[in-house]
Amino acid sequence: MANETFVKNVDSFIITGFDHLQNQKLLGSLILISYMFILFGNGMNLCVISTDRHLHKPMYILICNLAVVDVMYSSTCSTTMISVLLAEIKTVSYYSCISRTYFFNLGDLTECMALTLMALDRLIAIILPLRYNSIVTNSRILWLIFLTWLICFVAVGFLAYVADSLTYCQPVIKYVFCSYSSLVRAACVDPEPYFAISTIYSMVTLCGLLPFILCTYAVLAYSVTKLSNSSSKQMINTCLSHIIVLFSYYLPKMVYIVLTRIGLVLTLTERNAILIVSCFVSLLINPTVYCIRTKGIRKRITDIFLHTQSTK
Repeated sequence: MANETFVKNVDSFIITGFDHLQNQKLLGSLILISYMFILFGNGMNLCVISTDRHLHKPMYILICNLAVVDVMYSSTCSTTMISVLLAEIKTVSYYSCISRTYFFNLGDLTECMALTLMALDRLIAIILPLRYNSIVTNSRILWLIFLTWLICFVAVGFLAYVADSLTYCQPVIKYVFCSYSSLVRAACVDPEPYFAISTIYSMVTLCGLLPFILCTYAVLAYSVTKLSNSSSKQMINTCLSHIIVLFSYYLPKMVYIVLTRIGLVLTLTERNAILIVSCFVSLLINPTVYCIRTKGIRKRITDIFLHTQSTK
């Protein structure tokens, strides 16, 4: 009887990661404001690019892809935290938690893929400028985006399958939203073998995609030195935008992985704080960078604003 009770599956989970905080409403308000800013910034980029035919080019299609990923990524974690902190609804149904875990990890992996495609696009633009328009076409970019999403759908589907196959001891998630690691810690299993699966995924991005992107920008930096002053200035400005976005995404995650893997003991509060920061930093920076530093988007937004002001 005791064993039967111990291995009984749960119907829902209770998010308890914020229970120890005193200013929950304040944190919830900050997360809500951040989430609204992420939606507004990425929504603006999507609207500007989709409505302006002059921006229907590979680089801007890749920015649209990143914006879609950011909206999905932020929505899966933000909505849970806002619900817990502001609406005080801590219970999440089992399959809702599994689906949020799936889309959160899907957003994480597709973000890496999106940044890799953007780095590859800039590499071809500088290495083969005369052949760029014939090599990098809108149709090929769309196919590459579709392929990366398909790979991520399958890869993350395996994680969701593993999480769904686990037996859970208690309906309590001590983290701040549903994720693969939080579900593993709530299960009646030795977590290390299951964390090894997620570690492999992390190593693919940190030891596979990240070195490739860094090598790409190293080649770009070397190639820019050979260009004329006007061309190099434009390329540096474009590449700098990508580098800011790249490091805003990878740096917090590297800090989180290093701190949790070198044996440093972190409290639950510290783990949750680093997790929230690693999720929100890049999502807040991305739309701002592309609105301000991308000439085509910045010019279009300025034209819309000036036109609105003149009509008034």
